[in-house]
Amino acid sequence: MLPARRFLPSLSLLAAFEAAARTGSITAAARELDLTQSAVSRQIKALENQLGVELFLRERQTIRLTVAGDSYAREIREALRRISSASLNLRANPQGGTLNLAILPTFGARWLAPRLGQFLAANPGITINLVTRLSPFDFRLDSIDAAIHFGDAVWPGAELTLLMEEETIPACSPDYRRKLAIEKPADLLAASLLHLTTRPDAWERWFTENGIAFESVHGMLFDQFATASQAAIGGLGVALLPTFLIQDELARAELVPAIDRPMRSAQRYYLASPRERAEYPPLVAFRAWILRELSGT
Repeated sequence: MLPARRFLPSLSLLAAFEAAARTGSITAAARELDLTQSAVSRQIKALENQLGVELFLRERQTIRLTVAGDSYAREIREALRRISSASLNLRANPQGGTLNLAILPTFGARWLAPRLGQFLAANPGITINLVTRLSPFDFRLDSIDAAIHFGDAVWPGAELTLLMEEETIPACSPDYRRKLAIEKPADLLAASLLHLTTRPDAWERWFTENGIAFESVHGMLFDQFATASQAAIGGLGVALLPTFLIQDELARAELVPAIDRPMRSAQRYYLASPRERAEYPPLVAFRAWILRELSGT
């Protein structure tokens, strides 16, 4: 249900307020909006009268946001950004076939982006906008239609579609494997281990699954697979990497399995979306397509 009309100021009033709040100047806001200073002042005063709240403190020829005005400006700025973004998306695709998709950086760059052309060719009325997100967010506060999620099947307020499981392998450069003469799982205790901040217990799980006793596992930390894999290629150590994301590096022998002991990840990949968008046509088409693509991975 929409709020009462009296709580919905016109865009012209909000635009004048936001510009003045951002620039800290009626003059600068008027210049930006191509209005007179008196027009901007009248619009801000009209907004204050409508809300019944003082938004600015007026001191001689300057203005300063009140505490309430500062809080309101932050929310209005985001609302105007979302309206602008929605309008831009609609202009780019008048049929309304835009899918705003949040992706994991390495998955997006290595797996999704090279295949997106096939999806767009098969669905010419759909435009996809990609934005990187490393962790779950609130769909109600972000203009995102769906997200690629790796983790547990938990995302409050979202519908999750299982995409696939994941297998990781200890990978390093050929020279590094030769230098350490790695032949059995316990040999990796002497290696420099490369860790992902999003999977802090991955190496502990790998040693446990292979029956190797250890006191502690230390090493360099990385926030993305792409940088961890490049570090492994550069001979900095051994990283637990998803096999499907390093196929090219394995084919070129830039990376090799340090030892042939793959591990099934405890978590999985999902397509997450707000429940109310479940039947949004671009999302329905993308969901069907990615499931078909991953079935052959």
